[in-house]
Amino acid sequence: MKTKIFLTSFIFCLSCAVAQSCAMAQQKSLSLNELHDKIAGAWIGQMVGNIYGLPHENKYIDNPGDEKDFPYGYRKNIDKLKKYNGAFSDDDTDIEYIYLMLMEKYGIEPTYEQMREGWMYHIRDRVWLANRAALGLMHHGFTPPFTGDKRYNPHWFQIDPQLINEIWGYTAPGMLSYAAGKSAWAARITSDDWAISPTIHYGVMYANAFFEKDIRKLITNALAYLPNGDRYAQTVREMIALYDKYPDDWVKARQEMAEKYYVNEPEMTKTIWNANLNGACGILSMLYGKGDFQRTMDLGCAMGFDADNQTATVGGILGVMYGAASFPDVLTKPVEGWTEPFNDRYINITRHDMPDASIKDMINRTVEQAIKVVEQCGGKVSGNKLVINTKATFNPPLEFCIGPMPRLEVGVPVDYYFSCVTNKDYTWGQTIDKKSTFPEGLSWGHGNIYGTPTKAGKYPITLSLIDGKKTIKKNFEVIVRTPNIAPLADSIITNVSKVNKDVLFKSWITFGKPMYADSVNVINDGILNGTGSVFYSLAAHADIPKIDYFGYYWKTPKKINSVALHAGCMEEFGGWFSSLNIQYLDKNGKWKDVGNYTSTPALPKTDIVFFQPHFVEFVFEFATVETNAIRILVDTKVQSHWNKATKGLSAFTSITELSVYEEN
Repeated sequence: MKTKIFLTSFIFCLSCAVAQSCAMAQQKSLSLNELHDKIAGAWIGQMVGNIYGLPHENKYIDNPGDEKDFPYGYRKNIDKLKKYNGAFSDDDTDIEYIYLMLMEKYGIEPTYEQMREGWMYHIRDRVWLANRAALGLMHHGFTPPFTGDKRYNPHWFQIDPQLINEIWGYTAPGMLSYAAGKSAWAARITSDDWAISPTIHYGVMYANAFFEKDIRKLITNALAYLPNGDRYAQTVREMIALYDKYPDDWVKARQEMAEKYYVNEPEMTKTIWNANLNGACGILSMLYGKGDFQRTMDLGCAMGFDADNQTATVGGILGVMYGAASFPDVLTKPVEGWTEPFNDRYINITRHDMPDASIKDMINRTVEQAIKVVEQCGGKVSGNKLVINTKATFNPPLEFCIGPMPRLEVGVPVDYYFSCVTNKDYTWGQTIDKKSTFPEGLSWGHGNIYGTPTKAGKYPITLSLIDGKKTIKKNFEVIVRTPNIAPLADSIITNVSKVNKDVLFKSWITFGKPMYADSVNVINDGILNGTGSVFYSLAAHADIPKIDYFGYYWKTPKKINSVALHAGCMEEFGGWFSSLNIQYLDKNGKWKDVGNYTSTPALPKTDIVFFQPHFVEFVFEFATVETNAIRILVDTKVQSHWNKATKGLSAFTSITELSVYEEN
């Protein structure tokens, strides 16, 4: 009997020990002073890297920067630091500051809709590439992740999310899974597919840097949070292999990296801002920097391409790893008389209604948010220590993601997904009220509309989304159109039928060359994006101001009451329009306006570039006209800044498709 009691007691004690050991394995602790010092390191390290790297941005492409010039120093930016008597905002730090304000306003896990509101209010200029495309889609009515979806954001593969999302990692100390999930969620605001992976990887490194000081381990451990077969994960492994191959020669490693991921990059994603390429530059600078902050900054610049991004990102990681106290004064107090890093001043020169700040205050506010993240995820403050649940995960907020309505035409099969990657696991419902019916020929299931519509019309539907705790509902209207008659046209009517690619490729283009079509004939081929889908009305010369027109002629008359314009991708220097008119050919062979028309959705409120969405469709409805020809006319937007650089060629239209529909 005693033996049984002893055995039972032993098993019980062993179970308790195992349970306690498992609990300890899920927890890590950090003193509040350490937390503060490391978050200070994140902010100050990013500011150093951003301002240090700016003079080298896009400067070294074919060859790296010269090591003979190390240390580079702040160069011309020292005058700017003196001018503002402190650090100044740039897109490597200012959007994160906005995210801090959104966390304070809405809680530690804002919704995509709240992020959209923050973007549209605070960000009114000084964004480029995927960020600019996302902002235009937000003004168009989209929420993330549709704003980063490769079908609508043609810059989905660019660097943008790497430089604006580090805050999700350093407000999740030691919470690697949580940092990975939240970083991925945020990266999809602007990007898609493998281009979000560097953001996840760097986010995990930020979270892990609170406890890990081995650079190589930091890099390799974070790979576990990337998908199997991920392109960027393989790139990182190759960077480690290059470092091992050339441990004392970063130039050779950079040469092989650039050859593969820039020179031989597939044409569609070959840009100097490619996310994979620049992510690799950051990894090499960390490996060869070996934890030395000054050398890592110089290497980040010398690696080239979008240099200020990698210096800012890795600068913040080293700041978390070693703390703010580790930074050399020459980088944090470069102006005589400064006694605090950047004189404790962060001056806003980039964002609307973003207040200047004390850097100390920014750090303190971020510490508060980090503590809230830890507490909400099962951790706690115990005395002067922060106890962290390292196994915490991120679950996206329950919300509808708003993108384009399904493009439905009678007789054309469709499979449209209302959901998105961040809410696909929730339960969907669909309600039909007494006044509406579901489109004939279509079915509904778990966020999908599928089938082949048989009857044109407008159909209101109510959808619900359930996460097990609460249910949310939203009303939508789907439109089933009559068959598109544009492909049946006998001829295309336009003022520019061939793009002048000599002129185009000498301009500051931002997309891969395969995107551009040679001829206007693509506007009725049914292909909305991808290779050869986008026509630019760019001729050998331009008359300013310029009016473009696109339309069709049929030998037999048609009764037309709507046309749909599907915009293409826009460049920094043009591609959109200021106004639009619709005309038809009357019986006397003269062009006449169709009169009033409605646009679904509404056209942009302004012709300012930051409001222009890529790859979206506008449906224009008007009173039926019987005619052999119809066309749209647009006043192309002239960009005064770029007009000089392009010698009058900034005025052109980007279009992928023009569809035409007869009355039902």
